[in-house]
Amino acid sequence: MSSRPRSSRQRAATALVRASGSLSTSAMARMEAEKPWFRDLSADERSWVGQIVQAGIRAFVDWYGATAAETGSPASQSFAVAASVFGAAPRALAGTISLQQTVELVRLSIEVVEHDVDRIVEASDIPDVRAAILRYAREIAFATAEVYARAAEMRGAWDARLEALVVDAVLRAEGDETMLSRASALGWSARGDVTVVLGNLPERRTDDDLFDAVRRAARDTGMDALCAAQGERLVVLLGGVEDPRAAASAIAGLCGEGPVVVGPVTDDLQHAHVSARAALAAHRAAAGWPDAPRPVLSNELLPERALAGDGHARRHLVEDVYLPLAGARGGLAESLATYLAHRGSVEGTARALYVHPNTVRYRMRQVADVTGFSPSHPRDALTLQVALILGRQSGRTPSPASAES
Repeated sequence: MSSRPRSSRQRAATALVRASGSLSTSAMARMEAEKPWFRDLSADERSWVGQIVQAGIRAFVDWYGATAAETGSPASQSFAVAASVFGAAPRALAGTISLQQTVELVRLSIEVVEHDVDRIVEASDIPDVRAAILRYAREIAFATAEVYARAAEMRGAWDARLEALVVDAVLRAEGDETMLSRASALGWSARGDVTVVLGNLPERRTDDDLFDAVRRAARDTGMDALCAAQGERLVVLLGGVEDPRAAASAIAGLCGEGPVVVGPVTDDLQHAHVSARAALAAHRAAAGWPDAPRPVLSNELLPERALAGDGHARRHLVEDVYLPLAGARGGLAESLATYLAHRGSVEGTARALYVHPNTVRYRMRQVADVTGFSPSHPRDALTLQVALILGRQSGRTPSPASAES
């Protein structure tokens, strides 16, 4: 745009200043008449939008007028458009109307100035003002994009902090209404059947990319997901879980090398700390079973967890495995100990107990029915062996009621 005499530009700037009020009024009238979404806004929201429209027109007039006292064209001036236009109510703007609606708002405001410029300034000044309008429209477009980009960035950072707080609350067993409210704000649907999955963080991948990929994988299988990095571990809360192993399998490929452990399914997010506690203990002890499946259930690592000092695993093995065996009829605990001592030999066990081999087979099936662990399966046999040892060490005996049953 060519430079114009200072007096000519001053004359046009003065005319624009005088007309700024009528330009704003015209812009608001057109918004009301042409934009249905504007009419649907509340009174406060329309006031916010009105402030932006008025600030936009006023900023153009000031921007153009500021060059009137200097040599050079408006294009050569540096002007903080974002601060002058959107500084009035940036959060209200970004949270009230969409980016597309904001573009419509800006375009309409510019059109109003272009339409009325012929009656505002002298004919000789019109080309210079129109050129300035084009330059200003471009600056406004960049400023609009900047406002929404910053709003999105701030929202993303805030969501990441909320997500980390929810996961941390679950790990610390501090589930309360605040945690549930935060989870809801992140899109958690409050469905039951929640489990916690732990794996190692992969190399060469940012947390944001990783968490987005985990959420997409979970969403594709109908689950909710919340993620956080705890040291070198990736912690994922999954909601809407039907099968814990299948649920963990959906995201296991996104974890780094090493074990992927899934805790037991709990009723809801408030009780997810039970799943988290088991998963954390299992992940710490997983090195004891290098050939474990991936993912592996936390209960499949009960022997390793007990040997690593996990009190919950020890209690589970004593109360849910040993005591039911010790209280069962037919000497199941003794028969199991003999069977394990004879390395799973039915015949050897039968000779040691002076019973028929079919009796041994029947008793081992009973062991599986009572405990959920089959003595003929190597991993289950290890779990049963550890349970027998811990049970004897505990000195506990089954209650009369359980023994009679």
